[in-house]
Amino acid sequence: MNKQEKINKKRGNKLGFWFFRAALQLFGLPGAYGLLYFVCLYYLLFDRPAVSSSMAYIKRRFKAYNAFQKTLCVYNLFINQGKNLIDRYYILSGLGEFDIEIQGYDKIQNLLSSSQKGVILLTAHVGNWQVTMTVLKRLEKTVYLLMSPEENMAVKKTLSVDSDNEKIRIISSGNFLGGVIEIMKVINEGSLVSIMGDRSDGYPSAEAYFLGEKADFPYGAFSIAAAAQCPVVILLSAKVSTRKYVADVSHVIFPRYSSRNKKHEEISAWVQEFAGVLEGYAEKYPFQWFVFRDLWKKNIEK
Repeated sequence: MNKQEKINKKRGNKLGFWFFRAALQLFGLPGAYGLLYFVCLYYLLFDRPAVSSSMAYIKRRFKAYNAFQKTLCVYNLFINQGKNLIDRYYILSGLGEFDIEIQGYDKIQNLLSSSQKGVILLTAHVGNWQVTMTVLKRLEKTVYLLMSPEENMAVKKTLSVDSDNEKIRIISSGNFLGGVIEIMKVINEGSLVSIMGDRSDGYPSAEAYFLGEKADFPYGAFSIAAAAQCPVVILLSAKVSTRKYVADVSHVIFPRYSSRNKKHEEISAWVQEFAGVLEGYAEKYPFQWFVFRDLWKKNIEK
């Protein structure tokens, strides 16, 4: 287990989930949200890795802010992430539902109806992608999530997005060739595959300008899409009120190599296009950026 996995494992435990579950049942969403202000203050004071990785984003998103204002932004970021985690449990446990508006629904529906192949949903750790996945059942397609096995058993048991859901399944990135064989198979069967495109975490990546500086983004989704001859639909979601989310699937990229000599150049262009969409999201919803990685770190060290 690497250092980051050990840190993540410490965040979230059975007692913490029981506490918020009880608060939800007794006081509803507003009451559970209110507790976050105390819990997140603890993380702001004592979880230095989370504060540091968040500050890497905040100082680029809010360049004109002073140190105190940026610290308040990190606090706000933690609170909003807490709300998203509570919402995730709220909907997956059957306590209630949210109003989810899908922007670009007709576009993705047309893509699926015009081809026997599926699509890649390229998403990121922003908003609440887990809640959004539950509404994609409207497409009547199985959605496969490419993800690493959850190390934290408390999180796995309480917040498992594929629990008892035959339309949402998981392909482990720890499988042979990172799960690519399974991905190609289910895309050819007409299914959807969701891939995160914001954390490289050792996977092949390309540089793109993001918030004014070069950052690293993994490009595996584009390589797979080019090989499978399928489109990449960017899926981003945002919490816009206590009981409403907006999911945007209106931005589509069609990765195709024009020649072997231009592969690197074309991959970089697709990654930059994705980074541009993410930047637009960060401008509109600055406190729903839950990547918790310093995407610019490698470039600083050069």
